[in-house]
Amino acid sequence: MPSRRPTHPRFAVVGHPNKGKSSIVSALALDDTVKISDVPGTTIKQRSFPLSVDGKILYELLDTPGFQRARQVLAWLEKHDVSADKRHEVVQAFINTHKDNAKFNDEIELLTPIMEGAGIIYVVDGSKPYGEEYEAEMEILRWTGQPSMALINHIDESDYSQEWKRALGQYFKMVRTFNPMRTDVSQHISILESMAQLKEEWISPVKQSIKLFEAYHAQMLSQSAEAIAKLLSEALSDVETLTLGDAEASEVDKEVLKEKYKEKLRFLENKTQKQIEKIWNHAHLEKEQALLTFDGIDLFSEEAASVFGLTRKELLITGATSGAVAGAGVDLLLLGHTLFIGGAIGAVVGGVGAYLGFNELSEVKVLGQKLGKRYLQIGPMENRNFPYILLGRAIFHAYHIATRSHALRDVEELSMDSTFKDKWLNEDLRKSLEKYHKMFRSGDEVSVEDLEAYKNLIEGVLEKLIV
Repeated sequence: MPSRRPTHPRFAVVGHPNKGKSSIVSALALDDTVKISDVPGTTIKQRSFPLSVDGKILYELLDTPGFQRARQVLAWLEKHDVSADKRHEVVQAFINTHKDNAKFNDEIELLTPIMEGAGIIYVVDGSKPYGEEYEAEMEILRWTGQPSMALINHIDESDYSQEWKRALGQYFKMVRTFNPMRTDVSQHISILESMAQLKEEWISPVKQSIKLFEAYHAQMLSQSAEAIAKLLSEALSDVETLTLGDAEASEVDKEVLKEKYKEKLRFLENKTQKQIEKIWNHAHLEKEQALLTFDGIDLFSEEAASVFGLTRKELLITGATSGAVAGAGVDLLLLGHTLFIGGAIGAVVGGVGAYLGFNELSEVKVLGQKLGKRYLQIGPMENRNFPYILLGRAIFHAYHIATRSHALRDVEELSMDSTFKDKWLNEDLRKSLEKYHKMFRSGDEVSVEDLEAYKNLIEGVLEKLIV
């Protein structure tokens, strides 16, 4: 008994080898497991990449091999003198006749899903001149009778798109330009809207898919904000200890505990980065290292503080508005309190802002006065600049992950953007954030409502940055 055809729209992505078919599949399916290579013939079998949201398939993309013997296939088809309404039957006859012939394996692989009802997305490289050799491929696709559109990709900088548009317009209902390496949400939706127009029966399901896709995007933003909010809450309230027994606390013990504290905060940051990479379907790349790195700029470095931290003026205003300019707060902000070795505000790295030193982030205390139960403790976080450094790095990372095309394969090192903070942090937001940072630093239990309110602040930032 034949299997029932899927009810969701399906599109076979076809074309000449090495024109970016797999990259387009990867970008539109939000799937970075698609094999992409500049070696011809990487794709030898058709492979399905459905985009699913909450278990529902919005649409399905089929990555196919490139045409290898288009002229020979077309010659075979043209031997059959039939009317236009019968040409699809000739294509099916070609598949049936040659399905076991290795010579036409690639053509069989790409034509089979089309004859099973998949729409056609024909991909060309607009950075290369148009040539008559492509006409055999386009004519074969016209013989199938299936709804089709063409996408002009640009692999290099040259632009021959106008001559491509003139030629493609004679074969395809729609012609669009699409760069899978630089796609964003609006471009993605624009392509989906074009796909909906290919076939009347697809208008409703694709429009529904667009609504679900937009909801999916909003969901990923919300989940990213939630992960970042949890990171800040855990990092600022974290307390680390080192058991001393009945021994006196040595400077070595204190240094060991400080490094333990830093490693815990680095761990929390790295865990959140991986979580966000998974949220945006980038989790499988580079198992042994972060997908995006900060050019080796450590969380506790002067460079990180300079780019992501508050300036001296911002620190003073933030401290004053949060009640920090009192007692130790004055020492911290103005005098270089002994809790912070080398913590004077004002050193400039790369001409951007001021930073606090991070040899000590919080006071190391000796607790437990009873014999055999003494221990060192560090935390919660006392450095008022640190939350903005950690938050800025998290937002910076989330922004680049969310806007990164799934067609990219190389690990990208993030250049430290000295203007990034200005794109998301203003005085009003800083005042709102500080309320929660103070709450996290207190070490008291944070209510679900307060954590949700803090998450909403972060989500608002991400919504403005990621469009």
